Amino acid sequence: MTQVRRQSALTALLFCCLPGFVGAGEKPLWELGVGVTALYFPDYPGSDQSSAYGLPFPYFVYRGDFFKADRDGIRGVFVDSHRIELNLSVGASLPVNSDQNRARQGMPDLQPTVEIGPALDIHLWRTGDRRYKLDLRLPVRIAVTVSGGMEDIGWVFSPRINLDIVDVVGLPGWNLGLLAGPLFGSERSHEHFYSVAPQYATADRPAFDAEGGYSGSQFLIAVSKRYPHYWIGGFARWDNLSGAAFAASPLVRQDYSFSAGIGVGWIFGESSTRVEAFE
Repeated sequence: MTQVRRQSALTALLFCCLPGFVGAGEKPLWELGVGVTALYFPDYPGSDQSSAYGLPFPYFVYRGDFFKADRDGIRGVFVDSHRIELNLSVGASLPVNSDQNRARQGMPDLQPTVEIGPALDIHLWRTGDRRYKLDLRLPVRIAVTVSGGMEDIGWVFSPRINLDIVDVVGLPGWNLGLLAGPLFGSERSHEHFYSVAPQYATADRPAFDAEGGYSGSQFLIAVSKRYPHYWIGGFARWDNLSGAAFAASPLVRQDYSFSAGIGVGWIFGESSTRVEAFE
């Protein structure tokens, strides 16, 4: 894969590559495997260029009391109650080669970033058999670049409503996830991706100073099924940038972005220790 593309790409990839919502019961403490996924992403939200990729990925699940790795990410759980869960959440974005993007040609490449911060999950509703689960997720992360020195590039906040359904429409083992919500970013975060400094301005790309605030909205649907020795899943995501604080940037060539992917993972090892899990 040459250079993929911001947090939206990584979030969607996480949905695709990690196991889906599988209900309650005793499950292995850990599972390990490997898989492959086909992905379609824009260069960045608002870009009019997209690319398709084929990628391997590790399949890893850990269901510890404090440390967890599952479809919600890799995280530490500080508070876990019937209604509220407080996690330490991490994320990342990979670089963009500006020479390969028409809107950014002549500008510096986008550097890879790491994001870290708390995520408060509020369990709004779930059925007794846990086939249906509705959550409000409130992650806030601080982002820093990790190439050529660490630079603080502000924060991102992405509150979202998440609905998980097990055995959707009566199909045993098939799981459906629906996610929707707005996105917000600080001024430095938006500047990193959407500002155009005067020295990089051209006749077709005027200078632009991005401001913080609303970053658009996202809508995602994911499906998955776990078989005894393998897992399959897929997702589609739509980002709407209408009304975003950076919408007037010349780097925004369209006010929407579409991403999609499908993955298959083969599970070759699991723990003999079983734990009670409500996923």
